[in-house]
Amino acid sequence: MRLQNTLDKDIYISGQGLHSGRNISMRLRPATSDTGVVFIRTDKGNVRIKASVSAVSDTTFATTLSSEGVKVGTVEHLLAALSGLNIDNVYVEIDGPEIPIMDGSASYFVSMIMKAGISQQSQAVSCLRILAPIVVTEGESQIAVTPYDGTRITYRLFYTHPAFGEQKMGIDISTMSFINEVAPARTFGFLRDVEMLKSRGLAQGGSLDNVIVLNDREVINSETLRFENEFVRHKILDAVGDLSLIGLPIYGHVIGNKSGHTLHIKLLRKILLMKDCWDILTPSAVVSPASELAAQL
Repeated sequence: MRLQNTLDKDIYISGQGLHSGRNISMRLRPATSDTGVVFIRTDKGNVRIKASVSAVSDTTFATTLSSEGVKVGTVEHLLAALSGLNIDNVYVEIDGPEIPIMDGSASYFVSMIMKAGISQQSQAVSCLRILAPIVVTEGESQIAVTPYDGTRITYRLFYTHPAFGEQKMGIDISTMSFINEVAPARTFGFLRDVEMLKSRGLAQGGSLDNVIVLNDREVINSETLRFENEFVRHKILDAVGDLSLIGLPIYGHVIGNKSGHTLHIKLLRKILLMKDCWDILTPSAVVSPASELAAQL
């Protein structure tokens, strides 16, 4: 168990949106205990969008949150950085429709948060403890969470591609393991999909500076891979960000097989429904499922 955290001071970040192609500016501000992560669209009348399962409106190639018809997309890398560094409470003021992609990983966000400093707060953090397995299956893809003494993510990724084919990795998530083993892993895509994505209004800001791109044979970026298995590590990064939308750290083992944003969110929604399969672990006691979680249904 630990105490809640926020930022020591404001953080200013500017960059291009991966899908919109727009230049976007953000300010991350400290927030009081129990605030959570709240996005504020400064270009849309300061509409607030709480980072929660109930706010998820789309999972097509990224995770999008909405409130009052206003959206903020591609939130997973920033959410992963906040979750990986145990930042519980923060306001994210943003003047565009998605989080800047930066280099396609969470490293820039991690660096800026660590530079700003982390401030410990007085309220303790509760955890959602998994008591029995919960499974979601969709075609050839599956994701599950099982009881575990800690927080662990195991992921299997498989493509019939000569550059990597199958990759598997399991890791206990801690601040240091996230910073060193997960945060630097960049998003990736296939050259053959670029035309389709752009025709749908997506990937307008994608480039070799922020996406690992593969043709039919190999990676075409001049920069070498940061890890031999960077692709599966990025999937774990996405999972860290998406899973944080349940609002509490998950005390369990999440196992993904060819899954992604859509299955991450379906798993969270199924967890909330299956109240007999989890409880809330507080610093002083174990209590029944919290009403604020049930209210997300």
